Order: sequence, then C-alpha cells, then structure tokens
Amino acid sequence: MTGAISTVGLRSVSERFVNSEPSQQAIQVLSGILNCRMADTISSFWGPVTSPEWCEKNYVYSSYIAEFFNTISNIPCLILALIGLVNALRQRFEKRFSVLHISNMILAIGSMSYHATLQRVQQQGDETPMVWEMLLYIYILYSPDWHYRSTMPTFLFLYGAAFAVAHAIIRFGAGFKVHYAILCLLCIPRMYKYYIHTNDIHAKRLAKLYLTTISLGTVCWLFDRLYCRNISSWYFNPQGHALWHVLMGFNSYFANTFLMFCRAQQLEWNPRVVHFLGLFPYVKIQKPKSQ
Repeated sequence: MTGAISTVGLRSVSERFVNSEPSQQAIQVLSGILNCRMADTISSFWGPVTSPEWCEKNYVYSSYIAEFFNTISNIPCLILALIGLVNALRQRFEKRFSVLHISNMILAIGSMSYHATLQRVQQQGDETPMVWEMLLYIYILYSPDWHYRSTMPTFLFLYGAAFAVAHAIIRFGAGFKVHYAILCLLCIPRMYKYYIHTNDIHAKRLAKLYLTTISLGTVCWLFDRLYCRNISSWYFNPQGHALWHVLMGFNSYFANTFLMFCRAQQLEWNPRVVHFLGLFPYVKIQKPKSQ
C-alpha cells in the first residue's frame, strides 16, 4: 500500500506543509502513510512469510509473534513434557522414556518458533521433530516383542535422518500430512493391544483420554483448516489450531504415561497410576530390591 504512493506525491504533500498551513486532508494523508509504514514494519519483522499460514491474523498482539495464540498454545505441551521427564528420571525409568519426553519438548519449541515467525526453516524445525517423535513411539510400542533388538533402532534412526535431509530439500506439502497420518495409524494397533491386556482401571482411563484428546484435536485442526474463510468473518475466532496444540499436549502426556505403565508392568515393577491433587495422573512404581 505504501509503495503505491509515489515520491512525487510525498514531495507535493511536504511542500504544502512548508509553503502554507497544513490542511486537514494533508494531515490525514500523512497520517495514513505513517500508519501503513508502521504496519509494514510490524508485519515484516521476520521477513516475508515463507511457510503456510493458519487461520489467525498475523502480528495482532505482538510485533515479534506472527500467530500469537498458535504460538503460546504450545506452552502446556512444554510443561507437561517437563513434568513427565522429571517423573521418568526420578523413578529411573528406561532412558527411552526420558528421550520421549525430551522429544515432546523439542516439538513444542519447534512449533512455537514456526508459528512465531512463519518461516520455511522454522516450519522444518516443527515438522521434522513430529516425524522423529512418531518413530520413537513406534520403537517403544514394538521393540519389546522385536527379536532382533539392534535392527529396529538402526532402521528407525536411518529413516529419520533420511527424512530430515529430504524434508530440508523438498517441500512435501500434503505429502507430509499423509506421511505423518500413516505413522500415527501404525501406532494404533499396538496401543489397542496394550489396552486390552491391561486390567488396571486407571491405566485404561489414560488410554481413553488419549483417544478422546486426539479425536477432539483432529476435529479442531480440520475445522480451522477447512472453514477458515467462514471463521475469518466471525466476530470471535475459536482458534482451532491453537486448541489442537493444547489437546495434543495433553494427548502426548496421556500416551506417555500409559506407555510407562505398560512397560513397568512388563518389567514387573508393580506400577500404579496415582493422581497429584486428585486430578493429575502419573505412574508410580516399586522395583524389586534386586533391581
């Protein structure tokens, strides 16, 4: 908009101010130019947008955050992953669970960076950890019954490295979403097997919460993506993508806690699901003295 106003036009307005008393119209013109330039400066703090945008207006609440709600909505995931990590370290769970919680934290930070900047590089920093995290879930779910222990982690590591390189070169677009959905679907049969072999009521409730949050989160994601034009005309934006972040933060925590319970059960660590303040679930174990 600012570029449409020529230098000649600016000079003519300036001359009016110098040679005569400024008219109301001239003041309005200069005020409009100043406001437009300020808006352009704010909206381009991180440079031109080079990644897909979501259904939230950019730079509304901060000149440093493009999508405010889509950015801060990752904070619950970060906090929940940190709580899970502390619990895993405090009770000396297997290192795979510590790595899993750390991967959740990396994903949350990557997502915050992406939505704050809307840059292509930061988008990769969000999407690549999403795939790595799912590969880690696949390892945790299937490794207990895998006969050749070294082959699975080696293959998954090489697969994750190859994807990171390919994703840095190629824009997958819809292909990334299909690929991520396939990885998620690979986890479901194994999660169901663990569910039917678990008798603990509280552990089953964790699995149900996992299913509920991922279902609601998917609905919010699709609603935000498919009906953005309609939502943009509403007085109030429900922030479907931000809700997806919040729900997936809880989803990851419920999934991790359920898997920690199942693994502790396999190792005969007498796991129990207890609740902090009567609400917040976590796994408490009692290892045999020999361990």
